[in-house]
Amino acid sequence: MANIRFTYLYRDGSNYKNWAAAVFSNPDGLTCEALKKKFAKAFLTDGLFIADQVRIPEVFLWNAQSIDSDDHCFHEFDAIENTNDPPDDQHGRSIREFADEVAANASQGWKAFEPSDIA
Repeated sequence: MANIRFTYLYRDGSNYKNWAAAVFSNPDGLTCEALKKKFAKAFLTDGLFIADQVRIPEVFLWNAQSIDSDDHCFHEFDAIENTNDPPDDQHGRSIREFADEVAANASQGWKAFEPSDIA
């Protein structure tokens, strides 16, 4: 069974974007359609979520010296697709494990923060 690529981005208030992806194994043979539905239930409106809560790399455009009014804490789900690329999740999770972690964090609430609070 093919692995699954989860693609996401950070989009600031001026619509500048920074893209990222993580590839997960898929030993359970989950379909992209089923995963999209699961993620849609878990993420906020427009697919927003907090990357750090689900242990994927944050790809903010800002740093401690460059925070401005366009900056915020949310990442955005973009796509999910089958891939033959090898898994590269830093925690060795399968896509089912990642999706379950997303759902668990959503049920606890996405913990929004001000970028200036962590800079």
